[in-house]
Amino acid sequence: MSDAELVLRSTRVITPEGTRAASVAVAAGTITAVLPYDAPVPESARLEDLGDHVLLPGLVDTHVHVNDPGRTEWEGFWTATRAAAAGGITTLVDMPLNSLPPTTTVPHLRTKQRVAADKAHIDVGFWGGALPDNVKELRSLHEAGVFGFKAFLSPSGVDEFPHLERDALARTMAEIAAFDGLLIVHAEDPRLLASAPQQPGPKYADFLASRPRDAEDTAIAQLIREAKALHARVHVLHLSSSDALPMIARARAEGVRITVETCPHYLTLTAEEVPDGASEFKCCPPIREAANQDLLWQALADGTIDCVVTDHSPSTADLKTDDFATAWGGISGLQLSLAAVWTEARRRGHGLEDVVRWMSARTSELVGLDDRKGAIAVGRDADFAVLAPDETFTVDPVALQHRNRVTAYAGKTLHGVVKSTWLRGQRIVVDGEFTEPKGRLLTRTN
Repeated sequence: MSDAELVLRSTRVITPEGTRAASVAVAAGTITAVLPYDAPVPESARLEDLGDHVLLPGLVDTHVHVNDPGRTEWEGFWTATRAAAAGGITTLVDMPLNSLPPTTTVPHLRTKQRVAADKAHIDVGFWGGALPDNVKELRSLHEAGVFGFKAFLSPSGVDEFPHLERDALARTMAEIAAFDGLLIVHAEDPRLLASAPQQPGPKYADFLASRPRDAEDTAIAQLIREAKALHARVHVLHLSSSDALPMIARARAEGVRITVETCPHYLTLTAEEVPDGASEFKCCPPIREAANQDLLWQALADGTIDCVVTDHSPSTADLKTDDFATAWGGISGLQLSLAAVWTEARRRGHGLEDVVRWMSARTSELVGLDDRKGAIAVGRDADFAVLAPDETFTVDPVALQHRNRVTAYAGKTLHGVVKSTWLRGQRIVVDGEFTEPKGRLLTRTN
């Protein structure tokens, strides 16, 4: 530890080997040692004694819609990354749609990077987009450093990002498989969505019926067939249907290269509790019933679901009308994701080590950042969240950092208060006070 510039000491440090009392040494933004709690601190190092607060690796959220540039009245890099930092997230990967232009060519990626460069309070990477007409752009985007490619199998909700029909999906997957890239997919079948009952109005039950589980299940089955045939890497985004879990488990057992995520809102909110007209709860796929939620938690515990990400998808407040059919679908959850998941996880008997695995280690692995992010271990970036896990707070939208302070969690009491967040050994937020942006733009390196 002789070269340490900073030492963070806590009675509870979450490491890959478990939770223990430890001193974590940092030099030049990197973790250089994880030592016993009472290891001597060099005179040249600053000691931060965290007491009994938990030191955990900064979270890595691989599913965020920042919408900047083009729809910055919905969200932006400045506000989104502040919200993330306030919630203990130190890295996010931005989705390619809802910004203008979408991230579907290298010049569009460069535009996005220029906009983000001086606004990012945390580290930011980028997904590319897979459209019916941009197959020829995918390899160059891969070489430019995007972490993979997002595709929809049903309409995306914005005209500039059309979905892939079956033939286009096969062509796209074949191209991405040729350079062993990663295809991430919004999996709902458009034909089953079109045939589902469409009843506009404020009743959540009507909206839920319009996005049936069969639509997810059928699309995931198609994705598995294509991935198996091409030996392609695929990732199912925001899984809400527990009915798809057995086929996912079978596909894995057969060698299909498939991973799966779910989201805090599917794990902590239920259809039974959504008030009519409360479209802050609207997302696609939808929040489903409590019995479905129980099976999602079981799948997290047994590893069928790999990770938990926010799918932070904000809009202006006026788009959240009381008609579920026409309201914008998306839940804003960056700042609250850790507390929301931890609150429910502890109730169900899971520990913070589990939460770190789902929201930091496995998300880092998904995008190939596990040599730098996702763990308190020697050689990783010194990205940390300091958490008081037993403290509670009641969600007040006024205290949120994202641009439009609409939230499905308003009024809920949650466990887990983030006391400070650190990026490469620098404290970027403490007790709600932020430094100037210190985030870096990340690119895929493997």
